[in-house]
Amino acid sequence: MVLVTALIQSLAARFRSPVDVLTSGPWSEPLLRGQPGVGEIIGVRSRKTPYWVSVGQWQAVRWLRSRGVGPVWYCEGDAAARSMLVRAGIGAEFILDVKDHPLEAGEHATQQWRRIAQLSPARGAADSTDWGGRAGARAGGCHLDVRDEQRADVVEWLRRRTRRAHAPPLVAVQMGNKRTMRRGPKRLAANHKYWPPERWATVLRHVRARHPEHALVLLGARPEYGLNQQLMAATGIEGLYNAADDLPIPRLVALLERATALISVDSGPAHVAAAVGCPQVVLFGKASVALYRPWGTAEPDVKVLTGRMGTETSMLGIEPQAVIEAWDELRLRPGV
Repeated sequence: MVLVTALIQSLAARFRSPVDVLTSGPWSEPLLRGQPGVGEIIGVRSRKTPYWVSVGQWQAVRWLRSRGVGPVWYCEGDAAARSMLVRAGIGAEFILDVKDHPLEAGEHATQQWRRIAQLSPARGAADSTDWGGRAGARAGGCHLDVRDEQRADVVEWLRRRTRRAHAPPLVAVQMGNKRTMRRGPKRLAANHKYWPPERWATVLRHVRARHPEHALVLLGARPEYGLNQQLMAATGIEGLYNAADDLPIPRLVALLERATALISVDSGPAHVAAAVGCPQVVLFGKASVALYRPWGTAEPDVKVLTGRMGTETSMLGIEPQAVIEAWDELRLRPGV
């Protein structure tokens, strides 16, 4: 969803109007609320639940009908949500489906979104001849705004968590991903973004030695709290703080804007960090670096690491020393 902000903001610039968003999942609304170019946000709990038992889908269809028929940029990889458009009376001629406009060679995800923002469905989206976005068609990167009240919240939150009179500078760490939040062994082949706690511990001991005054803040959603606790036990250093029990999305965004840097697996927080200008070292597994490398419009320094196990691309092929060396070379943001 962070990457899709490139589409939303480009469409808003093109049509000089906010873009209404129909989305699913718990994180989209708090992430998008108040962001540039975003209009109304309507969320459904699940787009795949049968319509007849989904109150959220009923409400979404009513909302679509109240807006009237107009152009829709459909960004899903499958057709599960298109039935809501059909029920709302929005025909195929008003829908631009992203899957009909695949990636071009060497294109980053944000570049694809900006290119798609220049296209229109067959009906309902008269072009603006003076729109300036065409000249920057190959531009990329994403951007998130941070409000003053978010910054104030983070300062107070850091003071409480660290029990210091003044909010300290911080380094953020994201070791988990959505697969580590599921039950079962973390080493399952399906979890391509797992990097063992003992390797994280080696890296964090080095960061602590280099930055003795910084708070090291472990990010994550609530199901990742236990994983972070395991890392804290394995690391055995002072000044680690497990934020996974109290990290709503607006606070996460502001925390990463304030952070000196982030060390992360390929994850949503890595893209948030790039979007708010936070330097980072990011570990990739099997995902395409060319397509999903964190890219912010402010161009923060991003060091991407990949590894191999035998003939396979694997995050487990990344050694702690490689992360340490990337950290030492990273152009850090000055402490706040």
